[in-house]
Amino acid sequence: MRIIEGRNPVIEALRSDAQIDTILINKEAAQGSLNKIFELAKDKNILIKNVDKALLDRLSENKRHQGVIAEAMEYEYKEIDDIFNYAKEKNEKPFIVILDEITDVHNLGSIIRSAECLGAHGVIIPKRRAAQINSIAAKSSAGAIEYLPVCRVTNISETLEALKDRGLWIYGADMNGEKYIYEEKFDVPVGLVIGSEGSGIGRLVKEKCDILVKIPMKGKINSLNASNAASIIIYEIMKQRSL
Repeated sequence: MRIIEGRNPVIEALRSDAQIDTILINKEAAQGSLNKIFELAKDKNILIKNVDKALLDRLSENKRHQGVIAEAMEYEYKEIDDIFNYAKEKNEKPFIVILDEITDVHNLGSIIRSAECLGAHGVIIPKRRAAQINSIAAKSSAGAIEYLPVCRVTNISETLEALKDRGLWIYGADMNGEKYIYEEKFDVPVGLVIGSEGSGIGRLVKEKCDILVKIPMKGKINSLNASNAASIIIYEIMKQRSL
């Protein structure tokens, strides 16, 4: 059973195809957006239970449930073909974000949120030594995991080779990159690799990248949080493709 916490994530889950079994609501919580949850749950014949806040506190992983938790089926990871099909449905060149050992679930959720908002067609994560989809990642994504395909693979390096065979150019985000992001033209099928919070992209994965790109910096701090860096580069790609 997967726990979906918070009002907006629950609303987005109800709007999507997520398989929700029950919604638990603090009977003393202020109504507000709960009315929308009641409405959507009624339309889908989903059971709502009024419970004490103490129960929600025990179930909550991030302790920010806002008075509502949905109990849903475990997250169903998608296949890479699902990402390509999504791009085809939108009549767009594929744009995939590949995460190399991102270990913080908040960063994972935030990157998925940026990717969905800014026009990427999917996210790929490794099965081991990396953050996985859980209730905290789902909350950080603000419901984006219900719309954007997320795939898990055994080996990122091998996956990059497979993506190249399908026509993608692989760009790696690296503070010592060859080009600034605004100097590169992202008018091709794109795979964007974002490295781990501490050490960046691993050596073997970096060797598979076609081009390393960097974000221009002007401050005294010369690095960004992984999710912030991802958002900036994803936005640059979206901006260029929208011109």
